[in-house]
Amino acid sequence: MPTLPTVKAVDKLEAAIGSKKLGEVFLELGYLTETELSRALEYQENKGGRLGWILAALGYITRLELYEGLARHLRLPFEADTSFIRKKIDRKLAAMLTHEEMVKYQIVPFLLDGDTLIVLTSDPGGRHSVELLHRRFGVNRISQVVITDLDVMKVSEELYRDSILDMSINGLLYRNPEESAYKVITRPQVIFVAVLICGLAIWFYLSAETFIISVLYLSQLFFTIPILFKLALVIWGKIRHPKLIISEAGGLYNEYEMPVYTILIAAYKEKEVIGTLIKSIKKLDYPEDKLDIILLLEENDTETLQAAKAEKPPASWRFLVLPDRMPKTKPKALNYGLQFARGEYLTIYDAEDMPEPDQLKKAVAAFKNSPDNYICFQAALNYFNKNENFLTKMFTLEYSSWFDCLLPGLFRAGFPIPLGGTSNHFDVQKLKQIGAWDPFNVTEDADLGIRASVRGYKVGVIDSTTYEEANSQLNNWIRQRSRWVKGYLQTFLVHSRHPLKAIKAMGFSGWVSYTLLIGGTPATFLLSPIMWILCICSYFLNISGYINVPAALLYLETFNLFAGNILVIFIAMMGVFPRKNYNLLPYAVLSPIYWMLQSVAAYKGLWQLVTKPFYWEKTTHGITKKKPNSQALIHVTQYDV
Repeated sequence: MPTLPTVKAVDKLEAAIGSKKLGEVFLELGYLTETELSRALEYQENKGGRLGWILAALGYITRLELYEGLARHLRLPFEADTSFIRKKIDRKLAAMLTHEEMVKYQIVPFLLDGDTLIVLTSDPGGRHSVELLHRRFGVNRISQVVITDLDVMKVSEELYRDSILDMSINGLLYRNPEESAYKVITRPQVIFVAVLICGLAIWFYLSAETFIISVLYLSQLFFTIPILFKLALVIWGKIRHPKLIISEAGGLYNEYEMPVYTILIAAYKEKEVIGTLIKSIKKLDYPEDKLDIILLLEENDTETLQAAKAEKPPASWRFLVLPDRMPKTKPKALNYGLQFARGEYLTIYDAEDMPEPDQLKKAVAAFKNSPDNYICFQAALNYFNKNENFLTKMFTLEYSSWFDCLLPGLFRAGFPIPLGGTSNHFDVQKLKQIGAWDPFNVTEDADLGIRASVRGYKVGVIDSTTYEEANSQLNNWIRQRSRWVKGYLQTFLVHSRHPLKAIKAMGFSGWVSYTLLIGGTPATFLLSPIMWILCICSYFLNISGYINVPAALLYLETFNLFAGNILVIFIAMMGVFPRKNYNLLPYAVLSPIYWMLQSVAAYKGLWQLVTKPFYWEKTTHGITKKKPNSQALIHVTQYDV
């Protein structure tokens, strides 16, 4: 059994540092070449950062070599045997620090030897951590043993595993049950629906003809108004597209001042695309030593883990395996990963994502240039396989109009913005403050955007694009879309529990926008086939003499049905222009057919909301036959303010 070597006190750490520089230590150990050291020093001169992490992030040394060399440089002991640590650690002593403190300061209390506290650390000599330890433990001497940051993560996770998992699943529910989708519909909502149904039944009994005609009139409003609202937002977003303002002096792009940036990637059964993802993240134009990338994997998904390991990502990557507990959803995984995040800012990428290289820098610039009440900036999403088949072309039209026109329209109007599932860039502290993601909501992104607005925060957009793989198979597309519709319905139910409170928080116009977008989007999908049926039935009921349907209603139904489809076509057409995808213009005319597919998925989502509300319909990636061309995917803004 290994034993810990003699440890050195923190207050004598500076005296312990040898005369050799850190780079010379790595050379002496044979871990890198003179050429590699020269390149790393040049990188450090241009961008700043700590040399050890630069070497590891550039792939010149391994994580283990980094910490072994650092320990030798500081003349501190280095412990690589995690099994020994687990056996010998004083767990009651360690529990005197919270998990958040361990992650923040990269320290784990190990043993108390008389008046000397022995701590495990991956950041030896940190002044703030030393002050915390002296204050918390009341000891005179603190001695350090260097371990890797991964070992700090593993040991702290083992100590707090149950509480971390509990907070990942139930954190929002504990904080505010009214904001969680754990309960699909609340008792007051059930009572409201029951009273409404009883009232409608009485109305039907007293005057069936008036009831039917009124329902026909109302259906026109519920179908057409959300579409008109989307059209107005799309036009406003195209005319007044926001442009990211960058300091002319370039101060916000000063590499020395870039903060640590966490990237969370939740992957489940993604072995086919994980290699592409790692290559895409390597192309990000951001100081490598300031990236904190956490790949979140499920316990039973060993294939994706092995595929990721085979890519040999640099030391900025950490693999975090989640316990196999329900609900098995992406937001639960993100909540788990958030508790290990070290960055000031954080973004989410999916396993098939290819973000533009300067996206993180644009996000940092947006935060620095914006008021303090901004919690998130959403980048645009689009597809690299847009021309593969009919489905991918229609999907691209939809995403282009949504992210390039509609979301900028919401931003310009100051309305709540439902986030996309990826490439949303957060202020980490504000994200934690509002309870992060709801693991019981299957569109946790849209819900989080609305919740942020209710809490008084703003969401902005940045002019950067992340490219994804569009669904090219119908069954796979329906699974994904049904989950989205179900999640929108969940989000609408959650944030409609206290309408007056929501109106006060969002403002009346913001609440109307939320209602028409979050409630109206699934409503139009669900009403589309009903509109056809109602229009046909109205004519037959009028002809048969059962009900005297007013001529004005017949004309209105016919107009709305065809005008509604024309509006849908026009909205799709608007998505062609920002990226000059003119070859997709003829396909916009086929949008009514695409809406029929939307309706099929919507009814499936509605059924699942009742039968299995938390079930996560898995979308299969890596099925496209098209290979992305990274150079062709660079997006150029076509708008000015």
